[in-house]
Amino acid sequence: MNPNSPSEKEITDFLVANSIYPIFSKKGKIFLKCSRSGLLTAEKTKEIIDKLNIKSAADCERIRKEVRERVAENRENQPIKKWIKEERPREMLIKQGAASLPLSKLLAIIVRTGKEGASAEELAKRLLNKFGALREIDTAPISEICKIEGIGFAKTAQIKAALELGKRFYKETAEKKKSIKNAQDVINYVAEYYGPYLRDAKKEFFSIILLDIKNKPIHNLEISMGSISASIVDPKEIIKEATQKSASSIILVHNHPSGDAEPSPDDIETTKLVMQACEIVGIKVLDHIIIGRNEEDYLSFARAGLLK
Repeated sequence: MNPNSPSEKEITDFLVANSIYPIFSKKGKIFLKCSRSGLLTAEKTKEIIDKLNIKSAADCERIRKEVRERVAENRENQPIKKWIKEERPREMLIKQGAASLPLSKLLAIIVRTGKEGASAEELAKRLLNKFGALREIDTAPISEICKIEGIGFAKTAQIKAALELGKRFYKETAEKKKSIKNAQDVINYVAEYYGPYLRDAKKEFFSIILLDIKNKPIHNLEISMGSISASIVDPKEIIKEATQKSASSIILVHNHPSGDAEPSPDDIETTKLVMQACEIVGIKVLDHIIIGRNEEDYLSFARAGLLK
């Protein structure tokens, strides 16, 4: 603050630069809210309140509104490194923890830098406004993401890499399972290991999970990739892979690009053929999971009584 009686404009600029807001308490007391400790002394606070002639709740609201609007405007046109530390995404994450940050700030950390006239957080908001959710960003083609002004191939690659790390985290969780005991265990495993990759896939993929004698998954294998509506499954290929890995049992997994997990007649017939082939060599089919749009949509053949 300028000791030589700063003007009303200078004081307002000071409030905006430091995100300071006047508050009218329930007891009728006026004070200034500031996230930076030590910035406001009692003397400075009184000087600001007197200079801006703040006397009522309406005065506080009027000034808060002006400060909020100008702070928001500045954020869109200034790089994050010029924001006060308490509002920078990385500093907020370190101080408050990642779980406390809104999605726009988490994405801003991944995007890292902005462009002229837009901060990294503003670019993150553009991304969210266009696609609506992380899941939609994940399935969007790189070329589509790059159409957003300020987000090129480098930033898109950073975003895609971060989303892939999240998928692999879930796969690691699935791989640590010691055994699968029931249909819900199977669904949980499939949701963690396959769900992030197949729930929004545009084609149908057919995979198998190989298990040892204690029903612990030992290997995951893609058997075929088909069209939008079907995949071709050869029971002989499944038997070959299962015997080579000394599997005691298997679980069949495939997705429906439509998102509807109801089994088709072909799904039921394919399952019967695989079960018959496996029975000959002493391998048990524990379940067949169809992956729908969301985890609650997944269908277990075992639970539905279709493994007969």
